Amino acid sequence: MAIANGTDYGLAGGVWSADEERAVRLARRLRTGQVDINGGNFNLLAPFGGFRQSGNGRELGKYGLEEFLEYQSLQFKA
Repeated sequence: MAIANGTDYGLAGGVWSADEERAVRLARRLRTGQVDINGGNFNLLAPFGGFRQSGNGRELGKYGLEEFLEYQSLQFKA
């Protein structure tokens, strides 16, 4: 894990294991924007982006849209 997370980049990674629970535990510890488990298919609807020098922020999905939103709060007397 130290080697995998010790790079300047973190766009994507992969975990292979016969034990699915172990694979998920390891995948959650990787500091990458996307992790494929046992060769999982790329999901076009999932947020896409990286960590560190692979870029912050996300494209696609809800998280990609939020980059372009500006929130406004309205307060009024009822």
